[in-house]
Amino acid sequence: MRENKVKAALRSGGTALGTMIFEFNTTGIARIAAAAGAEFVIFDMEHTGWGIDTIRTLIATARGADIVPLVRVPATQYHLLSGPLDAGADGLMIPMVESEEQAHLIARSVKYPPVGGRGAAFGVAHDDFGLEGGTSAEKMVRANEEGLIIAQIETAAGIENVERIAAVEGIDVLWIGHNDLTNSMGIPGQFDHPDYHAAVERVLAACRANGKAAGMMPTTPELARDLLTQGFRILAYSGDIWIYQQALREGLAAIRGS
Repeated sequence: MRENKVKAALRSGGTALGTMIFEFNTTGIARIAAAAGAEFVIFDMEHTGWGIDTIRTLIATARGADIVPLVRVPATQYHLLSGPLDAGADGLMIPMVESEEQAHLIARSVKYPPVGGRGAAFGVAHDDFGLEGGTSAEKMVRANEEGLIIAQIETAAGIENVERIAAVEGIDVLWIGHNDLTNSMGIPGQFDHPDYHAAVERVLAACRANGKAAGMMPTTPELARDLLTQGFRILAYSGDIWIYQQALREGLAAIRGS
């Protein structure tokens, strides 16, 4: 099984920087991100309408590049978690994690026995069609060790239960979904609101207390640097749509002299 370089970095107390992919489902997008210096890509299934066939292609092309492919699934359901893993994803992001029970369900679904109950398939995409060698038992141990599991904390209920969620074995990262979180708190888009800042600090404290990494998606380099200073250790810098749009807008404005 492949070493997960992002998980290794986080496990050693380091940081990891990547980006999210929402629109450009091309065979080159992961290689482009890798060439730009991204350590991981998160392919989104929650908001894009992409199905498993699209995700399989994106993962396969990413595995040929020096980058870690992760997938955000649409919901906490076994088949939505197991499919991208069998297709070769090095980890998952799960949205709307709100309780300790849900976190345990996620951990059981993504880990092989005896830790969890993930169904076994070997000699398929996730173990490079058997080319990596090793017994099934060895592969299950390595897969359990190398898979990166990200729980999104993005509701008021998630904040209320964040300490218990963070304590669940098998959850590696607590990721603040800032837009949904402020919506749930009744302060949509008010990222300067003291209640939002208190919620962020509560997530960071839960991560520190339980040896987990905190993550978020900053949309500017300045915000990303601020988040690193705060203690966040895994960041997805913006997404393909907005990076492309901003670069194109700035280029066209420069040409027009505006």
